Amino acid sequence: MTSAENLRAFRRDGRIAIVGASLAGLRAAEALRDEGFTGSLTMIGGESAEPYDRPPLSKQVLTGWVPADHTTLPRRRDIDAEWLLGVPADGLDLAGNHVRLADGREIPFDRVLISTGVRARPWFVESEAALDGVFVVRTREHAAGLQRALAARPSRVLVIGAGFTGSEIASVCRERGIPVTVAELAPAPLVGGLGAMIGDVAADMQRAHGVDLRCGVRVTGLEGHAQGRLRRAHLDDGSSVDVDVAVVALGGIRNTEWLRDSGLAAGVWGIACDTGCRAMTLDGLITDDVFAAGDVARCPNPVYEYRLISLEHWANAVEQAEVAAHNMVSSQADRWPHLTLPVFWSIQFGVNIKSVGVPTFADEVAVTQGSVAEHRFVATYGYRGRVTAAVSFNNAKWLDHYRQLIERAAPFPPPCPTPDQPADMKPVPVDFPGPTLLAQGATVVVTGNDPGERRVTAAQQHR
Repeated sequence: MTSAENLRAFRRDGRIAIVGASLAGLRAAEALRDEGFTGSLTMIGGESAEPYDRPPLSKQVLTGWVPADHTTLPRRRDIDAEWLLGVPADGLDLAGNHVRLADGREIPFDRVLISTGVRARPWFVESEAALDGVFVVRTREHAAGLQRALAARPSRVLVIGAGFTGSEIASVCRERGIPVTVAELAPAPLVGGLGAMIGDVAADMQRAHGVDLRCGVRVTGLEGHAQGRLRRAHLDDGSSVDVDVAVVALGGIRNTEWLRDSGLAAGVWGIACDTGCRAMTLDGLITDDVFAAGDVARCPNPVYEYRLISLEHWANAVEQAEVAAHNMVSSQADRWPHLTLPVFWSIQFGVNIKSVGVPTFADEVAVTQGSVAEHRFVATYGYRGRVTAAVSFNNAKWLDHYRQLIERAAPFPPPCPTPDQPADMKPVPVDFPGPTLLAQGATVVVTGNDPGERRVTAAQQHR
């Protein structure tokens, strides 16, 4: 058969497995059916619940506005799939084209989409993490448990980590009138994602709303009563805080361990892909039948010098899923690149924070609209003289304008006039915290001498 005939046969009778039955997986399944795929579709998910929305878990659910079990994602259409929920994937065999489940079952496929996302990073001491009153927030069960704990009016909550999730949880505590202490190793909240200037604004917001914000400190231990109930946290500055509840908000871990022996270029930073969401092997070759989307995918972005970027953003998961689905059932000539700029939002302490682009890809930042003192402004980010991102505080209506500047590689600071310009638009260094250790030695070993023999195998990182 010709390649066109093979593609028509696959669209009619092929087998697609989607590993990761959350936002990206569901939207990809819907897009596959919209694209005319009529073959078999299998949805594999480690959680027993059907796909649900995660952003409300740290917002509306914790305030009590929405019950955790009311966050099910709406269905755009019937996907006519076999659902295998409650049993996570445990391996991927590219030679035999099957997904191995933790219970030993093997699910065959012709093409597979990986959308396994991330899980919450737990507290590093297992016995302390098991104390009654210690929480993470990633799943429905996590959010429901924390909501019940907050409803019981704890005397004080400790939030460990002042990124977006930690800051949102601190905001919910103050909204509910609960005393809260936030411990952050960095110099300020949000500084790792938005830089020092925004970090200072975020710190002012938290303190103005009564948060006991402690930056530049590390929580070294969580202490419990003999009955296993949390009662105190110890910090590396020698201080301690009496608390009833502690929320560990130290980021996420990408769910890639099950791919360790698959031959894919998958690790702590995600699964390396091309812009068409096709996964890459350890050898750096692009696969034809393995795709990735959502938080776990790490794709090159031409706007950012083709650097591999993984994004834990809601909109990115949806858009990437649709691109992956289209490309899974299309010929090479008809495939799409995923080129959408990332968009992110957060609501905390009465302020709506939105961003477009990648603020961490910047060396300077300037306030180009509004007033920082009033917490109503736009900050524009630049890298080597061009606009790369923008962040708004209660001033999002102009973000589409900044998106166009980023896509046009407009000069930084942006020259075109906009309303409500501040008197001083002088750029300042973006000043992110010092780089963390991105690698700890070799991750692969190259073997073989002849071009047809040279291959890469995974290696343990040196400590």
